[in-house]
Amino acid sequence: MFRSAAFVAALAAVLTAVPVAAQEFPTRSIRMVLPFPAGGGSDLVARIIAQKYSQQLGQQVVVDNRAGASGNIAADIVAKAPGDGYTVFFANSSISISPAIYKKLSFDPVKDFAAISMASSYPFVLVAHPALPAKSVKDLVALARSKPNSLDYSSAGTGTMSHMAMEMLRVKTGTRITHLPYKGAAPATVALLTGESQVAFVVMPVAAPHIRSNRLRGLGVADKVRSNVAPEVPTMEEAGVKGHVAVQWNGLLVPSKTPQPVQEKLYREWVAAVKSPEVVQRIRAEGAEPSGNTPAEFTAFFRAEAAKWADVAKQSGTTVD
Repeated sequence: MFRSAAFVAALAAVLTAVPVAAQEFPTRSIRMVLPFPAGGGSDLVARIIAQKYSQQLGQQVVVDNRAGASGNIAADIVAKAPGDGYTVFFANSSISISPAIYKKLSFDPVKDFAAISMASSYPFVLVAHPALPAKSVKDLVALARSKPNSLDYSSAGTGTMSHMAMEMLRVKTGTRITHLPYKGAAPATVALLTGESQVAFVVMPVAAPHIRSNRLRGLGVADKVRSNVAPEVPTMEEAGVKGHVAVQWNGLLVPSKTPQPVQEKLYREWVAAVKSPEVVQRIRAEGAEPSGNTPAEFTAFFRAEAAKWADVAKQSGTTVD
């Protein structure tokens, strides 16, 4: 009889532990792991949100930059973390590309993570050094076709969105342009500005000032609509390349084993932070567009992105290992 009563009490404790834990969560600081170095556009957006998120949750959200391996180092850290809500992942577009180009990953982007909500997004824009005799996307394609592998394009590294955006263009237009991978977006942009490379896909917040100063020529925005930052630059679709969309996005993921009530609280406070007037204003000032979509919407978007880049990787033959 004693054992039976003890068993029932233990069972009741287990059944009520998750709801109680969720109600109390968080009781200490939360670690937000970022897959990129400090100082970049995504890092700035993450820190803007983290500041407000800390207020919403009532606990400090500590940003932890763990760059390298196209975001896989950071992803591995979070995938292996306890599913308690205290280690979260401020993921970016690279996690939707990695499964297509890495034969072996220590984590499964779909199975090991649960999507909470997107933070923001901004498009890539195809830009050229002004010395290049190409005034439009059509001019660039014609030049590349007439002289295969005579043009060089810089990227933030193999497997990054700036790399895959150009591979998508090559696949869609049947052109051959030589890839020059750099260790990050900053040196890749410098290479373009100095003429070391001739073309590249650069995120709009970085490209816009150089387009306005005529240090770079904007050819096409890789989005469904034109950017209000550089409205004179046509979309890639308008420029003649159908279906070319390459958007840099970032958002919050957690280990899939995180209890649902904890996920729901993280989501509620995240949306409140991302959609707060001060955060919206600051994110838009960085040239990005705030999101704050639902877990279901973010999950569907992520899976569509993974399928798209898997197709591009297959057609272009892009691989890392």
